[in-house]
Amino acid sequence: MSDAGTTFTPTTLRARILHEDEDVFIIDKPAGLAVHKAGRITDHLDLYLPFLAEGDGTPPRLAHRLDRDTAGCLVLGRSLWALKRLGDMFAAGHVEKTYWAISEGIPETAEGVIDFPLLKLLIPGAWNIVTHPTGQPAVTEYKVLGTGNGRAWLELRPRTGRTHQLRVHSAAIGCPLVGEPYYGPVRVPPGNLHLLARSVTFTMAFDREPVTAVAPPPPHMRDALIACGWTERSGT
Repeated sequence: MSDAGTTFTPTTLRARILHEDEDVFIIDKPAGLAVHKAGRITDHLDLYLPFLAEGDGTPPRLAHRLDRDTAGCLVLGRSLWALKRLGDMFAAGHVEKTYWAISEGIPETAEGVIDFPLLKLLIPGAWNIVTHPTGQPAVTEYKVLGTGNGRAWLELRPRTGRTHQLRVHSAAIGCPLVGEPYYGPVRVPPGNLHLLARSVTFTMAFDREPVTAVAPPPPHMRDALIACGWTERSGT
């Protein structure tokens, strides 16, 4: 199941900081925790960001989003300038994002590009994402890092940032992600999605050093990763 707790304390939230400087925090978001309030969600990261507040009491703010069930690197801006800069970079594709995932099934080729436009379908009380020629352009690079038990350990690099892009693209090539509640062959309860925002890299200004953060595999993904060849010492 997910590794999200019911609450954060200042100590436990700060323990999840992967990078901190004058402009940004990058935290390791646990799977199962939404980043903000939506619908019936009552427990979300926004509630805990005051624990990271500046001296004047101003908390950092979300620079982008991760799905509720996706774990890993989440970037927070510490000032209006930082949020504007980060927003522009994410929109322009100037933030390098790498994801790890475990898929049910193994892609036919060891690496490639998935290029399927994505369309959001609205239905009463819900919505869904599908591949469709009239959808928004969506492109994902993938590479198989290991296999085991009919599953693949994937490295995914999105060239675009569409909602549920990695999940829908993986399913579209016949390799839905382990724990996928919506885009797999059958509906399963949410909370066990094997998708990790493994790393982010960006540069805030030309005279600054690049910022990089790497998130560790969450507890619920470790056994599947090990079965596909990952080890603590692999250095990958």
